[in-house]
Amino acid sequence: MKKLVFTIILAAVLWTIMFSPWTAPAVNFWWMMTGSALTLSVFATLFRPGWWKDVKWNLSNILLGIGIAVVLWGFFWVGDKVSTWIFDFARPQVDSIYGMKEGESPWLLAALMLFLIGPAEEIFWRGYVQRTLSDRWNPNAGFIVATSLYALVHAGSCNFMLLMAALVAGVVWGALYRFFPNRFAAIILSHALWDVAVFIFFPI
Repeated sequence: MKKLVFTIILAAVLWTIMFSPWTAPAVNFWWMMTGSALTLSVFATLFRPGWWKDVKWNLSNILLGIGIAVVLWGFFWVGDKVSTWIFDFARPQVDSIYGMKEGESPWLLAALMLFLIGPAEEIFWRGYVQRTLSDRWNPNAGFIVATSLYALVHAGSCNFMLLMAALVAGVVWGALYRFFPNRFAAIILSHALWDVAVFIFFPI
């Protein structure tokens, strides 16, 4: 449990540095995100080896992963319209998130999210944190706590819309892992594809 607590604290520190309005200007967000996600996935592999046994790449998982990404994108599109209608601060906060990609190559960012950031985040948050907590307590508790932590590490951004986005996406991926752990490959793929879609090719 000490190893798990260590990695969660590390994630909170790294995410706060990346997203906090006081520290974010001092770092390159995309390279730090890539390095942070990979570092956490390495710790996940060292502390809980064997997660890859749950990753089965086949046609059904690939199609399911694409489908989840599409549905999640649509849900966020609707959520954006509703939140913009309700909250005056919603659109400016969303625009500030998109501002992080200014000056960067969209193809490079797409490659980082598709092959490194998205998969690494799932390996850590679902394959390690949620799995470990589920085994220690029970699957429902593991899902709730891991999803809450996944959202809370974004709190340092002081961006309500980002926090809610992390919570909603975390609920979707966490619930899928809770009930369909054998579909971990589809969950990983959906995270990677959703990242690329929402940030690069089909921004909301």
